[in-house]
Amino acid sequence: MSNQTPADQLDAPITAENPESAVGVTGVDHVTLVGSNAEDTIEFYRDILGLSLVLKQPNLDAPNVTHLFFDAGDGRIITFFVEDGRQSNRSPQRTPLGGVHHISFSFDPERLEEVKQGLRHNGYRFNEFNRGIFYSLYTTDHNGFVIELSTDKYEIPDDRRGEVLALAHQKRVADGSEYAKGEHLKAALEELGLPIEAATLPETASGAGGL
Repeated sequence: MSNQTPADQLDAPITAENPESAVGVTGVDHVTLVGSNAEDTIEFYRDILGLSLVLKQPNLDAPNVTHLFFDAGDGRIITFFVEDGRQSNRSPQRTPLGGVHHISFSFDPERLEEVKQGLRHNGYRFNEFNRGIFYSLYTTDHNGFVIELSTDKYEIPDDRRGEVLALAHQKRVADGSEYAKGEHLKAALEELGLPIEAATLPETASGAGGL
């Protein structure tokens, strides 16, 4: 357990440099969620979102449970524990302490209208927001779990993402903005000598709302 107080935690530096730590991980291997049944899970994550189903096997800790592995499109893996007989329930979930609030998947900005039409056509409602440095659609899966579909306002190289965001944070703090915006992201890219490739996205609200 850390001996730091909450105030100390809030004063933690915002930086892309690797911190001194007890373990020192190298990346996210996979995230595992508890799903309902295999049929509904595959229908949403493969047939609606477009994740490839790359592995299916028993849960090694509970052989009566099936473990589904999906490739999110960049080699990052999302897995689900599912079981025959579990019923899907699209009622909104209440996230417990320590639970997963939502997962955000990325999409290409030029496909925004196509993505929205795909959700509508399959009966999935969504909210649409300007989130400052990115643009998001929020929907829920077949179990009421919140899914964010987001696209950056400016193209960010994957291997420089942390560096760009940390510098955008510094620029936000410097001008007293409440949250990071497109201009902070653009300024960070310029300072780092990276290409400025802006996405064409519509104006929309930045606030939150119910699905």
